[in-house]
Amino acid sequence: MAKKPTIHPYSDLSAFERLMLLIATLIKYPGVGAFQSEETPTEGHRNGLQEVQTYLQKTARELNIELTNYSLPTINKDLQKLRDYGILDRRMYRWGYYLGTGAMSQNELQVAFEALASAAKYQGNPQTRRIYETLSQRLRGLDLELKGQLFYPIRQYLNRAINYTDPEEMMAKRENRNNLFHQLDLVEEAISQGQAIEISRSSAPYQRKQIGLMEVWPLQLIYYDIAWYLIYENCSNNHLAVGRVNRFENHCQILTPTGRGLAAQQQSLAKAHKLLENGWGLYLGQPEEQQPELRGELKLETVQVKFFPPVIPFILEGERRHPKQKVSPGLKDKLTGQPAYITYEISLPPRSLNEFSLWVYRYSHNAQVISPPELVEKHRLAAEALIKRYSQ
Repeated sequence: MAKKPTIHPYSDLSAFERLMLLIATLIKYPGVGAFQSEETPTEGHRNGLQEVQTYLQKTARELNIELTNYSLPTINKDLQKLRDYGILDRRMYRWGYYLGTGAMSQNELQVAFEALASAAKYQGNPQTRRIYETLSQRLRGLDLELKGQLFYPIRQYLNRAINYTDPEEMMAKRENRNNLFHQLDLVEEAISQGQAIEISRSSAPYQRKQIGLMEVWPLQLIYYDIAWYLIYENCSNNHLAVGRVNRFENHCQILTPTGRGLAAQQQSLAKAHKLLENGWGLYLGQPEEQQPELRGELKLETVQVKFFPPVIPFILEGERRHPKQKVSPGLKDKLTGQPAYITYEISLPPRSLNEFSLWVYRYSHNAQVISPPELVEKHRLAAEALIKRYSQ
């Protein structure tokens, strides 16, 4: 004799669809149902469920599913059912409902959250700051359950932007800087769509001729050392360059709404990163230099620098400072048994010699440039100028 089927509370199609739509709502609108801070627990619970109810209806309309306006107790019962099956945790969702940790495990979420927190605090990315603030509120219940482990900054990236980057912070501190940071949403959209834009450079400390309007394809926003930079490609001659974001004016106009597509963007970005990897620093050179370098036809300069104690250990620590570097120990000091000096050798495109010099200057009297001759002369003159300045 066939066993009678067990009648389940969600055997009815309308009840099943309601439950599925609730899951879809929590996936599509994570954080829905958050209590307002001034609400009492009872009021907050009711208002939170009303918001869930509103978004449940919205999801049903988007999926063309007819859904009766179910009562709040029914929705609360459905949420409890999700707890019973481990889809929701058995804890308060005072700061909004969400399912699990999305595409990440809990440990992966913690690492990602740490990176997000550092970018929001130190690199001053306004978009990241907004996401961090939202997630901080949404994940507060999980952090309480983990006794503070989720929000504890096990790792942090302390490289700090040296200029204002967040328009909201500028307004709050009355320190407005009328620069491209006010247009980053438009720039990011242009990057993702491959759209050409018109921007205007207001400052160029290294190349003062490059001031004024320019038409470019923006390729990527990067954070390097102390500031945010924009990698871009000039529309007129395909010249690849890197510019600091705060040195552009508060001006961004879309020139090609249809865009050229991500394939073209990725191709140009790969070329820019090849130049970055070949060189030293962010200067990518002039158009006439870039093409032979990208083809592998540019003659590189062999640079040699001797470093002396006490900076030798710091140079040796940088095993991956540059993929083409070679470090060789010199003659041993008879007293210490350690190398009296080490020779740092690297082949660089001529465009990178100035930025390489800036790195060597950090070690001043503990470094001596050996080649090429023009770089030796440059450092010798710099040393003489320093002596003269201190002698006056």
